[in-house]
Amino acid sequence: MEKSSRFGSEYIPLVSETSTRLRLLIPFSKIAWFTVSLPFLGFAFCVCWSVLYNFKEATFTHCEVYNFLPSISAAIGHYKPQSDVWKAAIAIQAHTRVLVLIMYYRHYKETVYKWAQFVAHIALAAYAIENTALVTLSFWSSHDNYALHKLSFITFLIMSLLHMSLSCVITRSCRSPAKDAVEASSFKWKWRMLFANVSSILLACYFFYRHNKYCEANVYSLFAMSEYMVVLTNMGFHMTAAWDFAGRKFLVSLKGLRII
Repeated sequence: MEKSSRFGSEYIPLVSETSTRLRLLIPFSKIAWFTVSLPFLGFAFCVCWSVLYNFKEATFTHCEVYNFLPSISAAIGHYKPQSDVWKAAIAIQAHTRVLVLIMYYRHYKETVYKWAQFVAHIALAAYAIENTALVTLSFWSSHDNYALHKLSFITFLIMSLLHMSLSCVITRSCRSPAKDAVEASSFKWKWRMLFANVSSILLACYFFYRHNKYCEANVYSLFAMSEYMVVLTNMGFHMTAAWDFAGRKFLVSLKGLRII
């Protein structure tokens, strides 16, 4: 006789009694942390390494004024080993994000009102496109293919904002209220990360314009700091998945992967 577990209103068969010894249970929270930690650590490494070993080149701009931080594109795409570390981190996390996407698909299917399912589908599509754009802008730097890098960056920014905005709308208006304190905390941090992300984008635009208009010292570094905040708040938003699916696990067995 087979055991079963429940996800929402669906029962998912697990493994038979004869194969219970050959299985691995992975808490989803660890997968969520792993998924976000890879780009975070890769990003931190790239910025620190660029400052330590490529400072002059990485902070140089056409204005030829002093800056103390490199832009993201300079830190992750122009020099080695930074570009290799970043590509490896993004390639690995792109695969684990597929698991996150599956989790959200099932979650929205179970919790979002029927009349708002199309909103959930748009949010999921934006999530998938955002991840794809992140991969392409990471593997094709502005030096390799400027047009593709620029298009990928713009697509990433737009899809990221669309996904975060729709996720917040869904949690507030398109589903039943939060069931516990953990879920409520996740919703609260989603809104905070979205607000911080939009604010960081506006600041980045302002400092970029000011740098090109007046060529003031350190202003490009303020633009870089705003860029960093755009990236970090995006990571923070995705980290809330660990709370959305607290208690959920992936079971790996001889019969494949199961969500329990």
